[in-house]
Amino acid sequence: MRRIFIKAKLADKLVIDGSDGFHLSRVMRAKLGDHIVVADDVGQVGEYEITGFGTGGAEDGGLGKVQLAEAQLHGTNGAVVELSLVQRLEEWTESPIELVLAQCLPKGDKLELITQKATELGVNRIVPLVSENCVVKYDAKKSNARQERWQKIANEAGKQCGRTILPVVEPIQSLTQWLTEMANKVQMSEKKICLCMCYENEEQQGIKEFLQVHRSEESFIFIVGPEGGFSLAEAHLAQELGIASVSLGTRILRAETAAIAAAAIIQYENGDLGGILSY
Repeated sequence: MRRIFIKAKLADKLVIDGSDGFHLSRVMRAKLGDHIVVADDVGQVGEYEITGFGTGGAEDGGLGKVQLAEAQLHGTNGAVVELSLVQRLEEWTESPIELVLAQCLPKGDKLELITQKATELGVNRIVPLVSENCVVKYDAKKSNARQERWQKIANEAGKQCGRTILPVVEPIQSLTQWLTEMANKVQMSEKKICLCMCYENEEQQGIKEFLQVHRSEESFIFIVGPEGGFSLAEAHLAQELGIASVSLGTRILRAETAAIAAAAIIQYENGDLGGILSY
């Protein structure tokens, strides 16, 4: 069944418009009686039956006045779908660990692939970073547009792979500033957080060995560099801040490969990758 996400809590009656309403009614050509899965932003999931269609206008005999519904998605294309709850679903597809990917901007549209695959692998947050060796540079307008684009990709990937909660793509930030702020947050937090940098020049510690001694952590934040890797100044700053440096192996990985490989390794060693359904 198709899966959609809403920003309000589940209710017995829902009205969906915007891009999801358009896709259901105009692209998928859903019919009355069809069933879909709806998830809200707190992890509640329900199976719903399509009970009505409309355009959002008064001519729809009440269905057009969808603003009075308990939960809705607003859009401009005018396609409206009315849903009725069939049953609540005991479904939870999120990893037992929180996983955050801090990714320095790679060339071209590679971050789109990274975002898609990171979502499939259970990453909860993606933080795009600008480092010394980043070739890509965005002004404020383009940065906002790219963030929206990456979030859309994460949303679509989350629907496709059956996530219970969609990941969040944060605004583009400076690597050095983010490192300092994050190191302080980790130090002050009561939560057990593991913060590490995937560094191509690390020769003392592999990520597998590192994770084996951090089994009790609740949250894992891993930093991946761009093409060209981290500068010496960035690596030294991370070391001064107490951020662990780990190797992904003996071979040099592309930026997009490194991000996907690291997420998979962390989920396999400490998360739920390779496990079975528990709901």
